[in-house]
Amino acid sequence: MAKKKAVESDEAKLKQKVSAKRAGHSDPKGDAALRALRKRLKREQRKRRSLALRKKHAAGKKGAAVAAK
Repeated sequence: MAKKKAVESDEAKLKQKVSAKRAGHSDPKGDAALRALRKRLKREQRKRRSLALRKKHAAGKKGAAVAAK
């Protein structure tokens, strides 16, 4: 049995958390919790981009044709 995907992706949740934390701060650069959230968000974005690139490379010429459209 496969795991069920969340209705909202982790990336979207993290974006909301980061924007909420940023709104409530006068000095967001000094906040360690905000920095940690941003690092988690960037990690999720890297994972998504690397997965897309891996799939594109695995598809070979088909992947290039699909990406060009």
